[in-house]
Amino acid sequence: MDFSQIFPAKDPVIVFSIISLIILFIPILFERIHLPGLVGFIVIGALLGEHGLNILQRDSAITLFGTVGLLYIMFASGLETDIDDFKKNTKRSIIFGLLTFIIPQGLGTLISYYILGFSWISSILLASMFASHTLLAYPLVSKFNISKNEAVTITVGGTIIVNFLALLVLSVIISADGGELNTKFWIKLTVNVFVFLLIVLFLIPRGCRWFFKRLNSEDGSQFVFVLFVVFGVSLLAQILGIEPIIGAFFSGLILSNLISPTSKLADRLSFTGNSLFIPFFLICV
Repeated sequence: MDFSQIFPAKDPVIVFSIISLIILFIPILFERIHLPGLVGFIVIGALLGEHGLNILQRDSAITLFGTVGLLYIMFASGLETDIDDFKKNTKRSIIFGLLTFIIPQGLGTLISYYILGFSWISSILLASMFASHTLLAYPLVSKFNISKNEAVTITVGGTIIVNFLALLVLSVIISADGGELNTKFWIKLTVNVFVFLLIVLFLIPRGCRWFFKRLNSEDGSQFVFVLFVVFGVSLLAQILGIEPIIGAFFSGLILSNLISPTSKLADRLSFTGNSLFIPFFLICV
């Protein structure tokens, strides 16, 4: 059999069969050698990816589920965040977020310009990739039931600030490169952020409360509605030029007061995310 004709796998049945085996056996294997199963997904993804054995490629299906997994992680972090603690630690989250953005952004820009020899605009763009980060380790935090720890709350808040600033840098560079960095750009950005916060903080919570009040039974409709809110708010953020993961996090905050941690709905969300969305994201990484 000529394996070059089969791999990299393109048939959806073969792709999902391989990934199902990975999700099933890799955690068991890695836990036997006293490593988190989630780390195994990243390792096996790199091994089987196009820069490794080239058995799997980042096709549209894997990218889709990987994106869903990333949004789910941000949603879960918002859902598990105590709003009172989040408000109490807002100042420290802002300070932490600014420091974790400014330091790598500044150092990365200087190193790229003076040592690597890039232009200023290229240096700033490259450094913004150093500065941005995501909650890759959050599933482990959640697994150990420390998601409500003060340090975790501050880190989650700081991550939102960092990604917003990184996206702002990207928008500024794109506009500057196209000669559109003017007053109109800053007015549009300010209006978009204001509209996003208005819809997310006032309109969507009312709609969610109305829906849950009208539909008290914990059937599949609630699960589908939650997914709609997550991806709907993420899409709204993307349309307005804001990072979708910020929208996913805000959707978690919105629903945190409406979904009981002990409810069947919470169990369904946790099961689906931990069994499918998060493994796909980590393999995709």
